[in-house]
Amino acid sequence: MPGYDVIEPRLRCVLPFEAAPAEVRLLRRAASKQLSQWGMPVVVDEAELLVTELATNVVKHVGEGASATLILEWKGERLRLEVHDKSQSLPSLKSAGCDDVCGRGLHLLASLAVDWGTVLTAAGKAVWCEISISSGSACQRIERAVAALENYQSVDRGNALQGRRRDAGLAESAVALIADLLHWTAARGHDPDDVLDRAQMHYEAEADVA
Repeated sequence: MPGYDVIEPRLRCVLPFEAAPAEVRLLRRAASKQLSQWGMPVVVDEAELLVTELATNVVKHVGEGASATLILEWKGERLRLEVHDKSQSLPSLKSAGCDDVCGRGLHLLASLAVDWGTVLTAAGKAVWCEISISSGSACQRIERAVAALENYQSVDRGNALQGRRRDAGLAESAVALIADLLHWTAARGHDPDDVLDRAQMHYEAEADVA
């Protein structure tokens, strides 16, 4: 099955959790600690956002108190995150209105991840995504940003801009996407200013390495 091939992972961590807001915070902290132990500080912030989104979706769509499991797998050049629960209702990527902050969850996941998907399991379903652990490369960052902005632009405008207006349109979409990400972080109980500061520090550290 595409995106769900059985490949021997280099490292694997299984973290059971209960669907509840307090548990999501603990789960994010546990995932961050595990990734730091694996020597992956460059992907911790990105992984925390994805863990939060995946786990929060269980709280919202399966129900508080439901049992679920987060699996982290380091495979080659990618880190895979999977959340398993006992519901067989698969999420779908729908167009969200400009005021529908919660409805953009999967769009944010699709923008941040290299690949993602859902699959039914014997016990319910799994929602998975993968991020590159070599994402410090400026070229990879730029390619992913352009792909995310073009997708975001098409959602907001109905079609992508062409020609000379393309760069200006992508810049406008970048501002809109950043604003929506700040709305998302605030809705999840984070401090948007802190997120911006961490993103700036992340960018500067990677720019110095490059």
